[in-house]
Amino acid sequence: MIARSLAAGVMAVFLAASAQAREPAAETFVHAGRVLADPATGRVETARTIVVANGKIVRIDAGYTDAPGARVIDLKDKFVLPGLIDSHVHLTSELGPNSVLNEVTQSNADMALTGAMNARKTVEAGFTTVADLGAASESIFALRGAIARGVIPGPRIVASGGAITPSGGHGDVHGFREDVMHALAVETTCNGADDCRRVVREQIKRGADVIKVTATGGVLSNTRAGLGQQLTDDELKAIADTAHGLGRRATAHAHGADGVNAALRAGFDSIEHGTYLDATSIRLFRERKATLVPTVLAGAWVSERAGDADSYLTPAQKEKALTAGPLMLDMLRRARAGRVTVAFGTDTGVSPHGMNAREAELWVEAGYTPMEVIRAATVGAADHLQLSGVAGALKPGMSADIIAVAGDPTQDIARLRDVHFVMARGSVAKR
Repeated sequence: MIARSLAAGVMAVFLAASAQAREPAAETFVHAGRVLADPATGRVETARTIVVANGKIVRIDAGYTDAPGARVIDLKDKFVLPGLIDSHVHLTSELGPNSVLNEVTQSNADMALTGAMNARKTVEAGFTTVADLGAASESIFALRGAIARGVIPGPRIVASGGAITPSGGHGDVHGFREDVMHALAVETTCNGADDCRRVVREQIKRGADVIKVTATGGVLSNTRAGLGQQLTDDELKAIADTAHGLGRRATAHAHGADGVNAALRAGFDSIEHGTYLDATSIRLFRERKATLVPTVLAGAWVSERAGDADSYLTPAQKEKALTAGPLMLDMLRRARAGRVTVAFGTDTGVSPHGMNAREAELWVEAGYTPMEVIRAATVGAADHLQLSGVAGALKPGMSADIIAVAGDPTQDIARLRDVHFVMARGSVAKR
């Protein structure tokens, strides 16, 4: 009897959540006091009605309009703008005291459920689209599908699945005894150009939207292998060429300038982090029309954690965090001065889920204006993720991804840390 009652309760909660995630397709009239419909122009309009149906924006009316029987959402005292886009997250994990233990105790199912919780935090923070760059393929692809079907709330997900890495590289398994490392072997490890081509093809077969590689060492791999280039030039070219040949973009985790420049020369579309980028990097970014996703928040977060008296980072992680973390803000300043194309991304999962907008404040500290940051987190990130016709602006035919804040984020970027209303693909996720 108790088991049946518990099962019935769980099913009721599930059905209620599913019904909420799949709201009816009747027209909704969103009354916006001020609205930044197209961040590319920066023009803020007042007293507008955004009409939504079937998950998309139908039109934007001047004044406050409605229709008999239609739902009206009153945001007359709010500033309305497109849902934000985070171009680099890790939904199925979060750095913390149990991170090492989780590697050997959590199943793919566990990670998918953790991802569902973090997806909700993310969308409620105003991020209605994310790129998840590095998670167990089975868990993140299942989460991507569940959100797309409306089964659970969360942001639209562009997913790479597991990151491609050389043996012993940043994305490989480190720090356990040898037999445990064999048991945890990474399916996306490759060595040599031909082997890397194979892994790219297999990742796309599994369902990858984008190909992610670890071109250099990384801060959080539990090994003292530095932050320089790890995949060779010919491996990087084989990966980029194969991804492009199968209709996917390729992005490279890269800290050291050698790895940044090698990936850009190999034809990669974007670089994640870019900590040690130099004058050559800036020239290559501009020549190749590549995008930088700076993830300054990750650098700030790990350097802060490394300095804690009771830090849960391993000695190898601390050493790299204290070296690289403080450099990332100046890297972003150099990128801005060099007119490098940037897209907003945080590497959240390193930092806690839901605080993604803190990245925006760091960009302002690095010299960007609030409007420049908003552009990078909307139209800029949408272009980077090849979603320009779907997300990043509030226009007829585009997805109804709408957020609202108090005050004016074009003047005070910190307003994005307190999102009052979220609509994702036409369904209200926070009110």
